[in-house]
Amino acid sequence: MDMPNFDFSQDYILENENVKLRPLALSDYEYLVGFALQEPETWTYSFVQPIGEEGMKNYIESAINARNTLMEYPFIVFDKLQQKYAGSTRFYDIQLNNKTLQLGYTWYGKAFRGTGLNKHCKLLLLQFVFEQMGMERVEFRADHQNERSIAAMKSIGCVEEGILRSHGIKSDGKRRSSMVLSILRQEWETSAKQKLQEKLQIH
Repeated sequence: MDMPNFDFSQDYILENENVKLRPLALSDYEYLVGFALQEPETWTYSFVQPIGEEGMKNYIESAINARNTLMEYPFIVFDKLQQKYAGSTRFYDIQLNNKTLQLGYTWYGKAFRGTGLNKHCKLLLLQFVFEQMGMERVEFRADHQNERSIAAMKSIGCVEEGILRSHGIKSDGKRRSSMVLSILRQEWETSAKQKLQEKLQIH
C-alpha cells in the first residue's frame, strides 16, 4: 500500500482567485493578534482560545511546534478579495499509515464569515488531501452545541457520524461533547467535490 505523499518540512501553498493558504509562521502574529484582542468571542466553542496578546503568541508557537514534531500542519488564511488576513486552519491528527487526518482549528474574523471564504478554503484543502496527498478519510469535529459550525461542515458534504460524549475540557472548565463528521475519498470523488464547486458558483 502506497504511503500518502506529504512532507512536513515542505511549505505547501494552496490558492485560487479568492483565497491563499500558506504555512503559519511566527511572524504572522502581527496579522492575527488583532482578532485575539478585538474578537474573543470567535473561540467560544474552542478547546484552545488564543485570547489576548499572550494567548495568540502561545497559539501560534504551539501550532508551529506541532508541525515540527510531525503532528499537525497549520495554515494562515489570506482573503484575496479583501486583501487581508482572515484567520487560520490546519491539518491535525495526521496518520499517514492509515491515510486519515482531521481538518480543524478553523476560525475567521467576523468580516470574513458568511462570505464564501470558508468554502473556498475547504475546496483547496480537500482537493489537496484527496488528490495530492492520497488520503482516504478526512474527519471534522465541532462542539455539539455549535450549530453554525456543524451546519457549515454539512454544507460542504460532511457526513454526520455521531457524538463523542464528554470527551474534553473547555477553557471554562466545563466538559465538552463533540460532533464527529467526515468525508471519504469515494464521497469526494462521486459527489462532495461537485456539490462544493456548485455552491461556490451560486455564491
